[in-house]
Amino acid sequence: MTDPFATKATYGQVFAVPQFRAVFAARLLGVMSDTLRAVALAVLVYRQTSSPLLTALAITINFLPQAAGGLFLAAMADRFTPRTLITAGYALQCAAGLVLAFADLPVALSLLLVAAVACLTPITTGSTARVLAEALSGDAYVLGRSLSYVVAVGAQMVGMAAGGALVAWLDVDRTMLVTAGTHLLAAVISLLFLARAEAVRTGGTGGSIVRRALRGNAELLRSPGVAKLIAAQCLPAAYLAATGSLLIPYAALRGFGPAQTGVLLAATSAGMLVGDVVVGRAFAPITRERLVLPLLLVMGAPSLALVADLPHPAVVAAYVVTGVGSAYLLGLQRRFLEAVPADLQGQGFALLNTTTMTVQGVGPLVFGVVAEFLPTGHAIALTGVGSVVTTLLLRNVVRPRG
Repeated sequence: MTDPFATKATYGQVFAVPQFRAVFAARLLGVMSDTLRAVALAVLVYRQTSSPLLTALAITINFLPQAAGGLFLAAMADRFTPRTLITAGYALQCAAGLVLAFADLPVALSLLLVAAVACLTPITTGSTARVLAEALSGDAYVLGRSLSYVVAVGAQMVGMAAGGALVAWLDVDRTMLVTAGTHLLAAVISLLFLARAEAVRTGGTGGSIVRRALRGNAELLRSPGVAKLIAAQCLPAAYLAATGSLLIPYAALRGFGPAQTGVLLAATSAGMLVGDVVVGRAFAPITRERLVLPLLLVMGAPSLALVADLPHPAVVAAYVVTGVGSAYLLGLQRRFLEAVPADLQGQGFALLNTTTMTVQGVGPLVFGVVAEFLPTGHAIALTGVGSVVTTLLLRNVVRPRG
């Protein structure tokens, strides 16, 4: 039989699938709205508390709570139809935006509200990934996952870039209304354009959502290759997030101006976009799988150079190259899809997303502590050391089979 993953697909073939177009549009709106809300919430928290710690917490409050949702609620991604879960997820985000806009909550309650909604994010992302796996086949699935990742990165870039200006123009309350409106539009797109008649999966032996989630997670981690492939996709993300989280103090230490700092903040995301598009478009599926190890090394190695006081263009180049290396994920999509049991597909992607979000929250925290004791450039260089060492430890996992 012909291997459907051996034939190279095109982005045009992916966008020709109506289900993908609906998921793509809704995800673009949803991620951009999440980012705008984080910026607006950070401004609100700083105004009320003048606390840098609480302000940083407002920016990252979407990450760590996802661990609870992925651990205890992820079974919902296979128990209900994706259309229902995705629409409900965006609708709840809309409701949270409305509450933040009109309720004049204390800081603690505002943070708790966003954290509570973030607990449900793994369910939405797991359901979205399930739609992609069911709607796309062969290499089109790999490119679809890549585009889903690219749109998230691009939407975060736009949200971060526009967030400060939008808050300054509209103020916090009206910006929250904008996020509620865009989340509502994402919910409407999902309701109208995702498939209406999808069979509800019955994997597992019954019981509550929490028990099913815990059983499903245990089964996933016992499945051959799943845990190692999750580690290969998630651990490098911790170092990449830590590298980016230290940029602002590094730029201040080096005396870079606001415009130079802004270029640095966008450099990694720009590299991610270029890497995913070029690797996805230019290379055959088997070549992408062979490029996983080299791209991982490309992602970690440039940070080592920041132990020296490089000129600004060289620092930008290092961050762009680091972002390009993140295209290694393209070469692991097929293997992860095949490793996850079919009746736990939604939960498998929810577990992957939960782990990724968790380590992206932990990585900056760990290396932020390191930066309290070492020069910031040295701390960034250590993220590169950690990434390269982790890559070498995982080399047998990321090498292509056969």
